[in-house]
Amino acid sequence: MFEQLTELVKQYGGEAVVNNTAVPNEQNEAVMEHASGSILDSLKSIASQEGGTDLIGKLFQGNNANDASNPVVSMITNQLSGSLGQKFGLSSEASSGVAGSLIPKVLGSLIGGAKDPNNSSIQINDVIGAITGGNSDANGGLMDSISKYGGMLGLDKDGDGKVGIQEAISAVSGNNDGKSGGFLGGLLGKLFGK
Repeated sequence: MFEQLTELVKQYGGEAVVNNTAVPNEQNEAVMEHASGSILDSLKSIASQEGGTDLIGKLFQGNNANDASNPVVSMITNQLSGSLGQKFGLSSEASSGVAGSLIPKVLGSLIGGAKDPNNSSIQINDVIGAITGGNSDANGGLMDSISKYGGMLGLDKDGDGKVGIQEAISAVSGNNDGKSGGFLGGLLGKLFGK
C-alpha cells in the first residue's frame, strides 16, 4: 500500500508542495516522501490506540476521509504539520498549509479507492495489512470495525445486513472461499476457528 500512498501524495503534492513558494524546490521530493511515511505511521499509531480501529473504520463512511474535521484526518494533518516544521524548518503557516491541503485529498483517494470494487490498484486487504502491521490485536479490532461498517464497503455479499466472518475473510484474503489467502486470511481463520 505504501507505493499507492506515495503515488497519491505525488499526485496531490503538485499544488500543495511543488507549486508552493513556501517549500524550497530542493525539498519538494523529500517533503512528499516524508508526507507518505507520516500518513502511514499516523494511521498505524491511531490503529494501535484504544478506540483507534473504530475511528479508522469510520473513515469508510461516506466521504469522511475527505473531511478535514474528521478526527483521524485532523490528527494526521496536525502530526504532519508539526513534523514538517521540525524536519524541514517550514513556518507553522507553511506546514499547516501543506498538510491541510494534502491529507484530506490523499486519504479521500486512498479510502475511496479501497471502497471501489472497480479499482484494482488499492485493495482493502492491503490497507488493513499496512495499517495493522501484522499485529493480531489490531487486525481483530480493525476487522470488528470493518464488520461494523462493512455494509458501506460492499462486504455484505449475502445481503443479510451484516458482514459475516466468511465475508470478512474473503475480503482480506482476496478469494471467495474464505479459507486461505495470506497472513490476514489465515489469521482470521485461526481467530474464528475456520
